Amino acid sequence: MARETNELLSRRDMALLNAVADRRCEIVYGAKPLLFMDGRAFPDREAARRLIRAGLVAQPGIGTGRWPARLTDTGRIQLSRATD
Repeated sequence: MARETNELLSRRDMALLNAVADRRCEIVYGAKPLLFMDGRAFPDREAARRLIRAGLVAQPGIGTGRWPARLTDTGRIQLSRATD
């Protein structure tokens, strides 16, 4: 699964994972979560949602407001494989 996921990740996906790892992103919880990068809404909403559905970026807990985005263990593994 990890190899398949890595092959399906675009450069934009990898850049987004790097931004999450660098703590530059926040997420607003919801059925269609919103991602913010550097304080601004990330324009490719579907990319952010796809990474959450793939289990690479963690969906924050229930609540209101923005939460710091974070990588899941799988997301960290994918990111480290891409940089090897």
